[in-house]
Amino acid sequence: MQYADAIEYLYFSRPPFHMVGKEAYKPGLETTLRLMQHVGNPHNQLQTIHIAGTNGKGSTSHLIAAVLQQAGYKVGLFTSPHLVDLTERIRVNGKPIEQAYVCDFIEQNRAFLDETQPSFFETMTAMAFSYFVAQSVEIAVVETGLGGRLDSTNIITPLLSVITNIGIDHTEFLGNTLPQIAREKAGIIKPNTPCIIGETHPQTINVFLSKAKECGILGEGLETTDCRIWFADQCGFMRKRRMREAPECELKGVYQEKNMQTAYVALQVLRNYTHIQLSAAHIQQGFAQVCTLTGLRGRWEILKQQPLVICDTAHNSHGIQYVATQLQTLHAKQLWVVFGMVADKDINEVLRLMPANARYIFTTPNTQRAMSAQEMAERWRAIHPEQTAITIPQPQEAIQYALAHVSEEDAIFIGGSNYLVGEAMLDFISLKI
Repeated sequence: MQYADAIEYLYFSRPPFHMVGKEAYKPGLETTLRLMQHVGNPHNQLQTIHIAGTNGKGSTSHLIAAVLQQAGYKVGLFTSPHLVDLTERIRVNGKPIEQAYVCDFIEQNRAFLDETQPSFFETMTAMAFSYFVAQSVEIAVVETGLGGRLDSTNIITPLLSVITNIGIDHTEFLGNTLPQIAREKAGIIKPNTPCIIGETHPQTINVFLSKAKECGILGEGLETTDCRIWFADQCGFMRKRRMREAPECELKGVYQEKNMQTAYVALQVLRNYTHIQLSAAHIQQGFAQVCTLTGLRGRWEILKQQPLVICDTAHNSHGIQYVATQLQTLHAKQLWVVFGMVADKDINEVLRLMPANARYIFTTPNTQRAMSAQEMAERWRAIHPEQTAITIPQPQEAIQYALAHVSEEDAIFIGGSNYLVGEAMLDFISLKI
C-alpha cells in the first residue's frame, strides 16, 4: 500500500470530522475499546497526560511536550487536526509518524477496520497509541478530539488531566451552555489523577469541583493537603511573570499567556506530585524552543516579514477574541484580512469581534463544512453596512490578491479556519512566497 492509498482509505471510507462534520462524529467508547483490544491495548502500556478544552489544547500540549523532551524523556504527541499533512497528528520528539507506518497500520488492520467501521478519529487514536508503543515512548501527551467524556482518547488513565478552558463550540454535540460543555470536558477527570483547570469561570467552577469530589481528588476545600485539582489562573503565575521569574516563550501572541500559565502549572504539578523529573531549566528551555522542539505551527505564525503576513488557527469566538485584540496592536499602515470559516461556528459573533477597519477578502476553505465566501461577505455587510469586502472563493487566489495589493508597510492576516491556515502554509512553501 502506498501512502496516497492509505490517505484515500482513511478519508473516503471513514471521512473525518474536519471534512464532513457531524456525520463523522461517533460518541462513545465501545468501538474504540474493541479496536484497542484488536491492536493489543497499547494505551495500557503508556504513561500519558490528557488534555481537553475548547481552545488552547494544541499550544498547551506542545508546551508540555517540549519541556518533557528537554528533560530527556522520549515524548509522544497526539493532536488534531493537522494543517498540511496527516502525519502531523502523531509525533515522537517532534518528528511526525513515518508515512510507511501509516500504510502498514492500515494494511495490517484493514479487515478489522472494514468489519467494525471505526470513525476516522478512532482509527487515528489506535494508530497513535500503537506507534508510541512501537517507538518505546516514555510519556505521551494526548489531546482530545472533541469533548472529553465520550472522546475516543478517554480510555487512558493519565498521570495528569488538563482542561484548558471552556467556551461555546460544537454545541450540537456538547451542549448549548458553558456548564453543559464543562460537564463533557470534565469527563477526563479521573480518580487518583491530579487535574489542572486553565481558567476559573463562575458558570463552570462548580462543575469541575463536583467532578473532582466524585473522583475523590478534592478534600474539604481547595486549601487542604488532599487537594488534587488546581485552577491555573489562581496559582500566582501572572505575578511571577511580572517579576520576570517565569520563562519566555517561543509562542507569540498575547493570548498565549493563558496557555503558558496552564502549561506552567501543569508542569509544576507533574514535578511535585508525580515521579516525573523536571527542573526550572527544563521548563525555561522547553518554553523558549517549543516550536523548534515539537514542530508546532499556525499560532500567530509569521509567514513573511515584508509585507508582514501572519496566520493563526483560532476558529471560534472564544479564540478569535484574543486574536482580534492582538490584531489591534499591529503597527501597519493598512491591515488586510483573508478570512474563511466553516459553517457550524458562531460566525456572526466572530465577525463582530474582528476589527472593522481592515480590508477583508472572504474566501472558502477547502472543506465540505465551509461557508461560502459570498455568504461570509453578506454577513459581514449586515454587521458593518458601511464597510466593503471582496469575495474570492479560491484561497490561493485570495492570498495572491492580498499580496499583489499590499504595500510593504501593510500587514496581512490569514485565519478563521484551520483549513485556510493549512492551505496558506502550503502556498508559502510550494510557491516560495
